[in-house]
Amino acid sequence: MTFDRYEWRLLLRILFLTLAIAACTFLIAKGSAFFIYLIFTIPAVIYIILDLVRFNRKAQDEVNQFVESVHYRDFSRYFDVRHAPNELKPLRKGFNDINTTFKLISRERETQYYYLQKILELVDTGIVSYEFETGETGWINEAFKKLLGIPYLKTIHSLQKREESLYQEVIALKPGDTKIVSITRNQQQIKILVTASILRSEEKLYKLIAFQNVSEALDETESKAWQKLLSVMTHEIMNSVAPISSLADTLKNRLKSPEIAESPFSSQMEDLELGIDTIKKRSDGLLKFTESYRNLNKITKLDLEKVLVCDLFENLNSLMLPTLEKKNIELDIILRDLNLAIEVDVNLIEQVLINLLVNAIEAVKDREEPMITLSAETIANNKIVLKIADNGVGMPPELLDKIFIPFFSTRKTGSGIGLSLCKQIMLLHKGNIQVQSIEGKGSAFLLQFS
Repeated sequence: MTFDRYEWRLLLRILFLTLAIAACTFLIAKGSAFFIYLIFTIPAVIYIILDLVRFNRKAQDEVNQFVESVHYRDFSRYFDVRHAPNELKPLRKGFNDINTTFKLISRERETQYYYLQKILELVDTGIVSYEFETGETGWINEAFKKLLGIPYLKTIHSLQKREESLYQEVIALKPGDTKIVSITRNQQQIKILVTASILRSEEKLYKLIAFQNVSEALDETESKAWQKLLSVMTHEIMNSVAPISSLADTLKNRLKSPEIAESPFSSQMEDLELGIDTIKKRSDGLLKFTESYRNLNKITKLDLEKVLVCDLFENLNSLMLPTLEKKNIELDIILRDLNLAIEVDVNLIEQVLINLLVNAIEAVKDREEPMITLSAETIANNKIVLKIADNGVGMPPELLDKIFIPFFSTRKTGSGIGLSLCKQIMLLHKGNIQVQSIEGKGSAFLLQFS
């Protein structure tokens, strides 16, 4: 055992004390003739008792110092073994061994915490934990701060002032459940997948919430769903309307035949011919309308090439300049890096930019000082963003989620295909299109390329 030497020394002292006390008792029992010997035995007993007390006091002091170092978690303290009394050397050596073990455990925990901290900072998922009873936050990573634009959150209840709807969802969310919540960030609606779990630490219950931006994933899934739906719808409509249009042609040609044209009832056929013409026109219009939506599913392959953003903007400006001058609209191009380039299908991206610029022209046509701005910049993770902004009428928040849906249009004469096509083209480029808008102040469309 570690403390054998210490125990043996303690036993020897107890043994000497017992013998000294026994000698004193024996001498007292023999009578006064032996009292003279007590002069030697009694001091011996006192000395042994004092030595035993001193011995235990030293051991107690060593234990107190060790307990103090443990209390303050000062595991770097070293107990000098070489210069210690012989009886305390095993004790100090044992304390040093315990401290070494504690330091090793503490270092391992610090390493694990450091790794965990780095992992939580690197992931794109926002994470926040808070005490269940008080609401005080324990851990907030950078992804959460960036996602919600919140630099600091003392308690989870502080979230109520910033995002009321999100706060209510977080509080109501049960452990193990998930929910998709829409919030507005920089005049742009994003969808967040919120997940909750429970953990216990130091007898306190914490709720751990994970926030993940799933807007891009949902957009891609939604786009594929719309493509399938449009494919089925256009196929069925074309199959149903095409025979009607063909039959109308046949009937019209039949009415123009000599036997009918020269018949006594020819004057009565005018109304019939007018009706057939109407059916023909509406059928052709419906076929043309349906054909336009079939274009959404025709783009499956990209002809990629690297192109300078400044060239894209210059071509767009040259193409739209007559329209802009005619409507007295100012086009402002902001490009700080003339060497900024993206790898895209030029024809498709130009079509996207034209669609967005045409929409912007429509939005600013009634403004006193109409202005459209084209800009480009590099953001985090080397992503490039092209921005088309205007000072037009803007859109209410409830429309921001709908404008990319096929068939939906804010204009009476719109077909609802333009922005849907833009979104599909951006998804094919592994990018995304987002909108920011304030009603009465203007809108901005952002094309993000990875």
